This record gives sequence, structure tokens and C-alpha cells, in this order.
Amino acid sequence: MPARAETLRRYRRACDYLAAAMIHLKDNVLLTEPLRPEHLKPSPLGHWGTCPGLTLVYAGLNRLVAETGQRTLLVTGPGHGAPAIHANLWLEGTHAVHDDKLALDGHGLAELVRRFSWPGGFPSHLSPEVPGVIHEGGELGYALATAFGAALDDPGLLVACVVGDGEAETGPTAAAWHSPKFTGPGDGRVLPILHLNGYKIASPTIYEAMSDGELTAYFTGCGWTPLLVDVRGADDPDTPLAEALARAHAQTTGPPPMIVLRSTKGLGLPATSPDGTPLAGTFHAHQVPLPSAADDPKELAALERWLRSYRPDELFGSDGVPAPDLLDVLPAPELRLGRVPQANGGRLRRDLPLPDTGKYAVAVEKPGSVDASAPEVLAGWLAEIVHLAPETFRVVCPDELESNKLGGLLEATSRQFDAEVPGYSEHLAPRGRVQEVLSEHLCQGWLQGYLLTGRHGLFPCYEAFVSIVDSMVNQYAKFLKMSAEVPWRAPVASLNYLLSSDGWRQEHNGYSHQGPGFINQMLTKKATTARIYLPPDANTLLEVVHRCLASTDLINVVVAGKQKSPQWLSPDEARAHCRAGASVWEWASTGGAADVVLACAGTTPTLETVAAAELLREVAPDLRVRVVNVVDLLSLCPPDRHPHGLAEEAFAACFGADLPVVFAFHGYPSAVHEVLHGRPGTGRFHVHGYREEGTTTTPFDLLASNRMTRHDLAADAVTRARGWASAGGDLARELVKRRDALLVQSYRDGEDPEEITGWRWGG
Repeated sequence: MPARAETLRRYRRACDYLAAAMIHLKDNVLLTEPLRPEHLKPSPLGHWGTCPGLTLVYAGLNRLVAETGQRTLLVTGPGHGAPAIHANLWLEGTHAVHDDKLALDGHGLAELVRRFSWPGGFPSHLSPEVPGVIHEGGELGYALATAFGAALDDPGLLVACVVGDGEAETGPTAAAWHSPKFTGPGDGRVLPILHLNGYKIASPTIYEAMSDGELTAYFTGCGWTPLLVDVRGADDPDTPLAEALARAHAQTTGPPPMIVLRSTKGLGLPATSPDGTPLAGTFHAHQVPLPSAADDPKELAALERWLRSYRPDELFGSDGVPAPDLLDVLPAPELRLGRVPQANGGRLRRDLPLPDTGKYAVAVEKPGSVDASAPEVLAGWLAEIVHLAPETFRVVCPDELESNKLGGLLEATSRQFDAEVPGYSEHLAPRGRVQEVLSEHLCQGWLQGYLLTGRHGLFPCYEAFVSIVDSMVNQYAKFLKMSAEVPWRAPVASLNYLLSSDGWRQEHNGYSHQGPGFINQMLTKKATTARIYLPPDANTLLEVVHRCLASTDLINVVVAGKQKSPQWLSPDEARAHCRAGASVWEWASTGGAADVVLACAGTTPTLETVAAAELLREVAPDLRVRVVNVVDLLSLCPPDRHPHGLAEEAFAACFGADLPVVFAFHGYPSAVHEVLHGRPGTGRFHVHGYREEGTTTTPFDLLASNRMTRHDLAADAVTRARGWASAGGDLARELVKRRDALLVQSYRDGEDPEEITGWRWGG
């Protein structure tokens, strides 16, 4: 065997030994004495099956980088193979760069082995504490989309993405194979490596059941040039993989290359366990292959034989220092996979140039005097950002940009799509700042990869369908939370959602498009991570999005109606209102000592609340009403629970100390009750919101079915106001009658009455 091939084999032996030791050992890490139960971790955790294949890929990429100088980022889909990545990072010295306790010596080796899956140490999967990582790979399905996001606008970067054949069964990965159609000149390259070791936890994978011909046909049909590499049983697996990597790297035209790597799951394990269970090459190798070694002498002996088969004494000196030849195969330090700058993208991030919002603001001389679509106004401002930041800002959207009234962006840029379209299309080009694909998973994955490598972006989406990425945002929130606890991780630009097709106005759609539950999902996130905004008009939307795009390490959710609606606040008033988070709208209130508070959050609830305030001036002129608008939902939290929580004095200035509050809320009422938890006297808050009633109908009928009309709010106010117990009941019944009479007209005419559609604030 040539010297280089033998050195690579020794390198992989060292990594495989370290990975196996991390899973099982806490002491005697170089087997300098016979293995005993007290040397073992009491609860061995980890996943061995994918580790040998991951190290094979890592070693192959090292070779490619060393020979070509190619700047390369590794995205590891099988994040449960973390022991392999840790082993490589330790050998290349990257762990020691960030933590001198992980130095390349016996103490560092012992600490690495002990720390894996140990309290206070490294978790069993990849995580932000691990250098070179932008994707944890715990929940499967998102690695390939994340890799493509990382490659955007970085033409010198190669993103190698290992996709496990179990992960390849997921829907998001199936969609992500089409991502090359959405990249073009000016973007980096993604090299997927489908690690086909045949098995997931307890059964074969779909791809294991496919022949080479079927695999070639499938990936060719998806637009790739598949390179099949089978190293099962190979004496020298490094050479065929190196040849495939070199060919892939050299190919610059035609369908992009991807590698299908067939390997043996759990390579290096004994063929069977002491009880006869098959191990190597089966799903029994997936996790801890010999889990009972501490209690079973036969299994302990089998574990020792397996570990000694790597001959660690040939790989590490008595002082634990790796043999010099193992380090000779590594690239130059600055090119090592764990040190690529893009993996700590916050260090590359530069503030986004944000234009002054004033030149795009709506002139509002009097509240409600002019109508506008808030997203249409925002689109002009975003278009200027596209001009100012043509390589660091992107918008990803599930085929809804124009539906969400953001079509003005397309006056400044195109939809990026680098594939031939035989039919009619508009605004498509090989380069553009907008990527539209009818897959929320792809949008989320692309944007995560883009943000984590130092750039900025926005994700507009239909409100009801953003919940498709609930699980992805869960994982991303965990990544941000843990990143903030790692001293060497720099802050990245925030993940920003704009939900501008909400359930209250769905003239073309129905019940399926009515679902505000993403707000509730975000309330489960850490206060250091989550922000939720409900701007009531265009000028507040401009201010909120400006704040979001300037922020770091947050997940910002902005909900804004897209239809034309009354504009309430001047630019200066909008700015002050957004700074406060919630404030009294004096112009809509009656002044004096209030008997009741009408509060609101959201475009449609705000309209109905202001209309209810005017209605009460008509039917109950002696009732003192205070109108409060909430633009920052989390300002309702107590300040000790959330940094945006209003101080007690400011909260009382809005809602009083003991006043009844009728609250018109955009989403599920439970969200308001949750954020108020911990405030005194929250029983006085009576929340109207979405009650899971809906269909294809008129806006007023939808409001009525959820008890959100101005009549419902006014009726509740007169019933609950102090001193109105007797008169309030009769007024409430009269208001409901008026509502129902209007509904009769809606059902008769197929459209809402002019009294509703033509209403204007006359205060």
C-alpha cells in the first residue's frame, strides 16, 4: 500500500478509536492497563454506526483541501455522529484553539474522551460548542437546505454536505435536492455526499433498497451528476473517494456533481456480539453496540478486543501525543474544516445598511384619514436595501411574495432561478435577491444557512402555513440559545418572519388558511430569543422591521395585515409607539378617568377596536373609554420575565390598576393570558381572539363567528365597565342585534354592508 494511503488509514484508525472511546470510556483512555468496569461510563451514550463513514469523508475532504487550497465548510446531516467530528477536530488542533484543556496531549485526549456525553460536557450530537458547526443534525431533514443557504453569495466556498440515508428519506431533504435550480453565478458550490450505509435505527433505508441504476436515474432526474463510490470491503477506501472528490471539485459545467458513498455501517465492529446479535453492517451498530459491558464480563471482553483492534499504542505516544505522521495529512491550519470562518459567521457579519424609514412613510394628517397596504409600503423600503446590500441580503418566500403585497421588491431585483423554463414566467433571472419555492422547509433551511454564515434576510409567509416549520424553528432557537453561551461564537443577524396574509382577511381562501398558532409557538421560546410584533399600520411596520433587521441573535415574528386599511399614526408617532411597545391612543379615547379599557393588538383587531370606541361614543356617551394599542406583544410580560416587559408604572398607565380590560387580539386568546402571567389582577383582562371558527366568507362574518366585531367588543365593554352593570346589559343586547342585522345583509348580498366596508374614524 502506498505510504500516503497507509497514513490516511492510520489517521482514520486514530479517529475511529477516539470516537469509540468517547462513547464508552471515562478512564484508561489509551488502554494502558486491562479494561475494567470502572473505566466505563455508567451510561454510555452516542451513535457509532455512522462514525467510520464520517471520518472517511472528513479525511477525504482534508486531502482535497490540502491539495487544492479549497476553502471548505462541512455540514454534517448525521449530527448524531458527533464522536467522529470531535475526533477529527481534536487531531487537527481546532479544539485546542478554543479550549486549552483539549490540547494535543494525553491530558487533552483524556478530557476529550471523558467530556463526551457527560454532565457539563459535550452533548451526544453536534452543537454550537463544536467548532466548524452551523447545523446540529439532531432532527433530520435540513442539512442540505442549510448547506445551500451557506453557499449563497460566496463564490469561493465549497460546502460539503453529508446526508445520511435515513435523513434522505425526509420530505425536506427530498425537496432540497432541487436547490441547484435556485443557485447561480456568484454563489458557492454545494457537494452533497449521500452516506449510504444501509440502515437507520432499526431497519434498512429506502436508498439501501435501490440499485445503482435506480440511484443514478433518480439523482440525474433531480439535476445532478451522481458519482457512485462503493467502499464496502475495500482495502483502500480512501483512494476511490479521493478520486470522486477530485472529479467533483474539477467539474465546473453541466449538472453539478454529488457523491453516493456506499459504506459498511459500524465498520470496525465485531461481526457479532457475545450473544450472537449481528453488529457490523447492520442496524444493531447504529447506537452503542456493546451497551452492557459494565455488567457483562463477556461484553466487556468483546469491547476491549474491539478497542484494542485499533492498536492505539501505534497511534499515540505514551504521553498521548498523536504520532507525527497523523498530522502530516492535514491541510494548512487556516484551511482546516473546523476553522473555516463561515462556521462562525457572526465574525463575518456586517451591519445591514438600513435606509431612513421616513422617506417611505405614509403621511397621516389625521388618524384613519388615509388607507394603505402596510406590506406594499414596506416593499419600497426593502427594495432600497436590495440596492444597498446586493450581496448580503436575501428574501426567501414560499411563492407568495406578490400575494403578500411585496411585489414592489421585484422592481429592484428578480427571483433567482437558474433553470430553463419552457412556459411563461415573470421576474426570473439567474441572479436575484428573492428566492421563491413552494416549500417552507427550504426557505427556512436556506435562510438559516445564510444567516449563520454572516448575512441577513427576511422570510415572508402566509401566517397559517409558517407553522410548517414549527419544528425547524424549535431547533434553531435551541442553536441560538446555546450559541449565546459559547464565548467564541459571535452574534449573527436575526431570523425575521413577516406574516402578512393573516386569517382575518381570506376572501380567496378558507378555514385552512386561518391559523395564528405560530405566535403561541414562539411564546415557548427563551426570553433572550423570541420577539413578537403586531404593527397596526404601515408606519409602525416600517419601524418594527427596521428594528428587526438591525438586531442579532433573535427570532423576530412580525404579523401585519396585507390589505389596504386605515393608517393611524404619523411617522413620529409610530416611532414613539414602537419604542414604548404599548401606549394609550388618546385621540381614540374619551379622556378623563376611564371606566373600561379597550385594548388591541393586530391590524384587524385594531380597526375593530377603534370602531368600537366610536360606536360607544354613540350608544354610551357617558362611558369613559381608554384605547390602548399593543405593538410589542411581549411588552405585556412582567419585566422580570422578559426584557421588553413594561415597568409596572408604564403598565398601569396603559391598563390601570383595577380597570376591566376588553382586549381584541389577533391570535388565540390564550397567548395574551400567557404573556400576562405574573402581572397582578390579570382576571380583569377579557380577551377576544381567534376561536377556531372560519370558512370562506366575508370579513365581517368571519369576525362575527369569532366574536371580534366592533359590536361584540362594545357589548363586552358596556357589560364589564364599572358602574354599568344594569344599563350595560340592555345596551349589549342592542349592539348584538345591530351586528346580526348587518350579518343578514352580508348573507343576502354576498358582501359586507357599506356601514362596515366604508367605515372611517370620525372622532
